Amino acid sequence: MKGRLAGAMLAAALGASALAAAAPAAAAHPNLSGYWSLARTQPPPDPALAAKLPPGTVVLHDTGPAELPRGDYGGLKVKPAALAAAARWNPKDDLTVSRACAAPSIIYATQGPFPMEIYQGTEMMVFKYEYFDLVRIIFMDGRPHPPADAPHSKVGHSVGHWEGDTLVVDTSHLEAATITNNGLNHSDQAHVVERFRLSPDGKTLLSTQAFDDPEVLDAPGARFIAWTKEPGKYVFPYDCDPSFGLNYR
Repeated sequence: MKGRLAGAMLAAALGASALAAAAPAAAAHPNLSGYWSLARTQPPPDPALAAKLPPGTVVLHDTGPAELPRGDYGGLKVKPAALAAAARWNPKDDLTVSRACAAPSIIYATQGPFPMEIYQGTEMMVFKYEYFDLVRIIFMDGRPHPPADAPHSKVGHSVGHWEGDTLVVDTSHLEAATITNNGLNHSDQAHVVERFRLSPDGKTLLSTQAFDDPEVLDAPGARFIAWTKEPGKYVFPYDCDPSFGLNYR
């Protein structure tokens, strides 16, 4: 009797151990860590990510090295005052010694043709961009955004969470900066929601970047952005030299 009881207890213990061992694997999130370069050929938008964009979102098609021409804002619904300010833009004003190395915010920087590294942890994630040496901390510990009067920056304040296999990152507290690099700027009221998910083979990182700005836009804007994984590489220092602005005096 004692032998049968001991055997049953052992079996139950082994079963509980097996469930405990299996639980972390079942609950594990995709690992986004690694070096990611902007995909040379951008794939079609991921349907699952596209379905999450807010209604009425205008999707820009300027990802990569291509730039929109002057006066073309990709169909974004721009408020009159912001549109007038964009029309007054002179590119030479951005090519001075004082402004030549002024970093954009993540709204423009993320879609540029530069690689990034992702370091994934449980309490936070780090996104390290080659472009202007920008570094983002994505807090994954459930904290809220700070008060509205907290300092703003070009990378803002980002909090993240998982929705199944998709990382959702919400960013506020961005400094005013460019949206399309041709005169259209967002204000410090801009708000960004990004979604990241791996392709089935794990070699492509698919994402959407949706942004709104009550000071500048009448409807949200968004970009689809895809990166290709390249093991063994790392981002280089950007090392911007503002003296090259002297060439445009």
